Amino acid sequence: MIELMIVVVIAALLMLAAFPAYQEQLHKTRRTVAKGELQSLLARQEQFFVNNRQYSTDLSDLGFGGATSYRIDDDGQEVDSGGIYLISLTEAAADAFTITAAPRGAQATDTRCGLLSLTSAGIKASTGTATLRDCW
Repeated sequence: MIELMIVVVIAALLMLAAFPAYQEQLHKTRRTVAKGELQSLLARQEQFFVNNRQYSTDLSDLGFGGATSYRIDDDGQEVDSGGIYLISLTEAAADAFTITAAPRGAQATDTRCGLLSLTSAGIKASTGTATLRDCW
């Protein structure tokens, strides 16, 4: 019986040690989804610019449901509620824009990178404690 208790305690300690690394890996995976979505949205904006000689100030012009924001899930699919990131078109003008991915739900605990953003000039930024290189 005491051997079983020792095994349970050791297993619990191993789980406690491994959980933060597991959580960070989940955050990285979800971040990759958000970065891919921002890159895809940038490409759609560039195509819109080629066709219209200006950037869109309304996401519905680019095929999204919301005018200025939409949510994505773990697979990068647009969802009505919940999701892991809120993708927003900010500082939108005919000649420039910024798009952001704000963590939501399970991703909201990602303080290392926080809010990710990408400008029409290709400038990347993040608001977390990690370096830009670690986040992008």
